[in-house]
Formats: sequence, structure tokens, C-alpha cells
Amino acid sequence: MIVRGRPVEVAVRRNAAARRITLRVKNATGQVVLTLPKRASLHHGQDFAMRQVDWIADRLETMPMAVPFARGRIIPLRGVPHRLVWRGLRGVTRVEPAVPGQVRVIGVYGPEEHFSRRVLDFLKREAKKDIEPAARGYAEALKVPLGRISIKDTISRWGSCSAKGDLAFSWRLVLAPPVVLDYLAAHEVAHRREMNHSDRFWRLVHKICAGTEEAEDWLKTNGPDLHRYGMVPPAKKPRTPPV
Repeated sequence: MIVRGRPVEVAVRRNAAARRITLRVKNATGQVVLTLPKRASLHHGQDFAMRQVDWIADRLETMPMAVPFARGRIIPLRGVPHRLVWRGLRGVTRVEPAVPGQVRVIGVYGPEEHFSRRVLDFLKREAKKDIEPAARGYAEALKVPLGRISIKDTISRWGSCSAKGDLAFSWRLVLAPPVVLDYLAAHEVAHRREMNHSDRFWRLVHKICAGTEEAEDWLKTNGPDLHRYGMVPPAKKPRTPPV
């Protein structure tokens, strides 16, 4: 559909439990989602979405600005601002020594056309480097076995724990202050004792992780903002020159 002069893709979902047509814009990605009850026609859904064009436009305009992984951009790493700087073809992407009074630098190496991917690969490595020992440490404290630990780019949750003990975490946690990543590690490992969010589960999390409340508060306020890093801003519609 066209929203104030630019094309916007609308994802259509069928939900047997839905009682009415609903429309939402995901905070994390800006994706527009139209949900239809089982018996609702696509035509009615499209008509409903078209009547909400102004609402969609307003929501999209208030979305956090995308921050692509490009030269000169500043991104957080463990809660500290870092500038992305291309250093040439030969070398390993790394955090450079601090210079007093200046923003920390992440030196990115490799072909310049692969700059964004190199940054993403670096952040995933850093996330894994922090998450694995944190999770293993909590597992040892609780005397519970863990399976595989994987790093993903999840949107609906920051971490997950399977019945087999496999853990998955969002690499974006490495952008947040360390207390947040540590809390998520404790949270998911605690599910090896309690596969629920009961009062007993939360007592266990608070017992093993002193930063639970601080991390929860930070995520509620700043969590959605983490999803804008690495996003590519939508292309602007070119203006037609005056005749």
C-alpha cells in the first residue's frame, strides 16, 4: 500500500482466535501487520488497512531512526558509545585503545563493501564471548546441565530456553550495559529449574542475579531502541523536479 507517497509492505496474518481485524506496527522493526479472523475476507482486511493510512503514517514517523552499520556511525557496545571506522583491508575488527576525551573506536577491517557485515560478525562474536561464560556460570551455580548456546537476531524475545536445555540469545544484548546481558543469562538458565514464569521462578532469578530489577527497568525503557542498530533506513521517494 502507499502511505504518504511511499510504498509500505503490509504482512497479513490469519489468527483463528482473533475476533476482529486488527492492525499494528511492530516497535522493533516497523513492520505493519494486518491480522484477520479465520472467516474475514482479505478484501475487508485491505479496506480496513486503507482507512488507517494516516494512523500507519504517524506510527512510522515516530519510529526510532535506523542506524545502519556504516562508516562514522556511533553504536553502543556494552552500553558505551563507539564510532565505526574503516581501517583497511588487512586486520581483525576490534575495539581500539581508548583515547582520553574521545569516543571509543571500533576499527573495521576487510573490503569496504563488506563493512556492515564485518561489524555484524564482530558484534555476534562479542555477544557470544560474553553470554557463554555468563550462562555456564549460572548453570554451575544452579547445578543444571545446559545444551547448545546459540546467538541469533530474535525480535519477539531476548532469549529462550528449550526443554532440552538449549539456550538462544539475541546478539543485540551486547549493545546494552553488561547488567542486562548478565540478567538475561540468569533468566534463561533459571528456566532449567522452572520452565515457567511463576513466583517461584522469579524468586530464583532474584536470588542468583542481583541486577534483575535494574536490567528489567532498562529493557522496558531502552530495549526496543536496540533494534534500530544495523537497520537500513527506507529509501526516500525521489522528488519530481518542477517543470
